[in-house]
Amino acid sequence: MTRSLFKGNFWSADILSTIGYDSIIQHLNNGRKNCKEFEEFLKERAAVEERYGKDLLSLSRKKPCGQFETNTLKRALEVFKQQVDNVAQCHIQLAQSLREEARKMEEFREKQKLQRKKTELVMDAVHKQKSLQFKKTMDAKKNYEQKCRDKDEAEQAVSRSANLVNPKQQEKLFVKLATSKTAVEDSDKAYMLHISTLDKVREEWQSEHIKACEAFEAQECDRINFFRNALWLHVNQLSQQCVTSDEMYEQVRKSLEMCSIQKDIEYFVNQRKTGQIPPAPIMYENFYSPQKNAVPPGKATGPNLARRGPLPIPKTSPDDPDYSLVDDYSLLYQ
Repeated sequence: MTRSLFKGNFWSADILSTIGYDSIIQHLNNGRKNCKEFEEFLKERAAVEERYGKDLLSLSRKKPCGQFETNTLKRALEVFKQQVDNVAQCHIQLAQSLREEARKMEEFREKQKLQRKKTELVMDAVHKQKSLQFKKTMDAKKNYEQKCRDKDEAEQAVSRSANLVNPKQQEKLFVKLATSKTAVEDSDKAYMLHISTLDKVREEWQSEHIKACEAFEAQECDRINFFRNALWLHVNQLSQQCVTSDEMYEQVRKSLEMCSIQKDIEYFVNQRKTGQIPPAPIMYENFYSPQKNAVPPGKATGPNLARRGPLPIPKTSPDDPDYSLVDDYSLLYQ
């Protein structure tokens, strides 16, 4: 920075007021809290990343995923499982990096705390000295003013006693007046001495206040810069995690491009084929004349009603007892 802004904007007309200094301290305390909050955020984000990484690792190693696939698709699935495992490991490593960044933030906070403590101790001392000297000066002023009033009363008493005949009373009044004049002179010197001392204390306090403002402004610049860089690094780490994960998933995509449906089908056929000859037709066999009515190979296996011959014509009438006979075969029980 080309100039300090703190030292020119945090004053008060009241010599006892510390409002400007208190305002700066409150701002620095808030900044320290902000760093603490970001530190806690990093720790919790690290816990999230580690938990996710471990869960993903357990999923990759314990949960089956296409375990019965074969050939090219099987190889693609193996690449997929391996890359998921790698992504999980990356999340666990990211968690470690985030904890390291949180540790750096904590160290920075503590370092600034120690630096501030030195300046605050000096400022507390000069504030106390200024307040104490101001009180002494005001007491000296009150005493001086009282002595002046006492002298004025003594002068008035002497003036009123000018016509008194008693010389002893007049002498007492003159002695009192002389004493009051001496008291005024002494109190006046003491008052002026306290004023001079207070002015020196004020100048010392003002000098220390300027130094404190410059030191605190430099600290705040460092804090903002450190916080900004820490946040920048954090999002870069998250972006890098995404890039790394995509590179790993790209390996899966490449393996899927090498996958061949035809090869997988052929591989399955070659590994599991059971034969190339289908079963022969089941021939129809007539229970009564198996040889005569046997169906040659390649023909229909069931009875072909459309190719049967006509039914035999009965030789007897329906009223004849032999009506049920067909070629000496009777359907009636004898």
